[in-house]
Amino acid sequence: MMQMEQVNLELTPKPRGVHLVTDEILSHLPSITRYESGLLHLFLQHTSAALSINENADPDVRLDTETFIDTLIPDGYEKFRHTLEGPEDMPAHLKSMIFGCQITIPISDKRVALGIWQGIYLIEARHHGGSRRIVATIHGNLL
Repeated sequence: MMQMEQVNLELTPKPRGVHLVTDEILSHLPSITRYESGLLHLFLQHTSAALSINENADPDVRLDTETFIDTLIPDGYEKFRHTLEGPEDMPAHLKSMIFGCQITIPISDKRVALGIWQGIYLIEARHHGGSRRIVATIHGNLL
């Protein structure tokens, strides 16, 4: 039987950087184990952070990602006009646009069907972004 449910969850505050948040997100979604198949859609309700999927094993991937995006979009870029909340304000918005605020993951056999080396990242682009809200929507076939 096809079912849909929606959960509003809040991630703990993280410092600026690229953070593996798979377990934190899934801890709010125990009902996934009732689904034989389906989709998990995650929507981040913020414009200065992003969601992505990438390697979950080597923490250097997260550090290298952070280094790259901070080099690509540096704080305090002199041509930015939108700086009301500090030098990382506009760069944070651009990082959110580049990586995006939503991801969709298949559900198979009562679990998210991430690859063996995949995890969900929160890309926190603000020095003090605070807690981040996610709307998680599950569509699928119940067991």
